[in-house]
Amino acid sequence: MSSSMKNLSDFSHIEVGNAKGLKFAVVVSQWNAQVTGALLDGALQGLQQHGAAEDDIDIIQVPGSYELISGADIAFRNQSFDAIICLGCVIQGETRHFDFICDAVGNGIANVAIKYNKPVIFGVLTTDNLEQALDRAGGKHGNKGEEAAITAIQMALISKRY
Repeated sequence: MSSSMKNLSDFSHIEVGNAKGLKFAVVVSQWNAQVTGALLDGALQGLQQHGAAEDDIDIIQVPGSYELISGADIAFRNQSFDAIICLGCVIQGETRHFDFICDAVGNGIANVAIKYNKPVIFGVLTTDNLEQALDRAGGKHGNKGEEAAITAIQMALISKRY
């Protein structure tokens, strides 16, 4: 089934786990704030719905999606988190800037995870237009922020177990 036909944020078929006692950072881009604000709301709701305490969630705002990389690195360098969620939105424009930013952000976030041996979750929308972004930030396709929160909980629990 194509994504145009369903809500992608359905977790009814999986056991998420309990986030109680886990510490999270949510690094969120200020660029495309209409979208990233909705992603942040979804992430916070997802974390808290599964037991994370508000005091165990730090929100770090960075200027744009490229800065998610250094925001996550700074967070791990200065505090102990079980997982970091990176939220951003890069919308295709008329130049190749989109390709370079998406590639750099994906690789950079992966490198932070490897550097600290901790989960760093990629919650960055890379869409063709604003409508697609809004559809994935609380619209008809669910909320990628909530999906990132569920992934962070699952990965933090795996990290603690192994």
